[in-house]
Amino acid sequence: MSEKVTVNVRDLRDNLAGYLSRASHGSEVTVTSHGKPIARILPVAPKKPRAALFGAMRGQIAMAPDFNETPDDIIDAMEGRGE
Repeated sequence: MSEKVTVNVRDLRDNLAGYLSRASHGSEVTVTSHGKPIARILPVAPKKPRAALFGAMRGQIAMAPDFNETPDDIIDAMEGRGE
């Protein structure tokens, strides 16, 4: 559906279930008071299935071949040598 609807507070109060239903089907409802927007009712984004999360970054991250090797100057600094 994905339409944008504007409604004043009184109309929202009188027809809340209908506007919530519209939002649940993709509409964006803007609530106004005295002609000024004060709030929006938006549809909730669908939750991604948990399985889609695992491996989502595959091929996009690379580690240096020496990622687990600490340089000697760092070790010396941590151990208080070479000051």
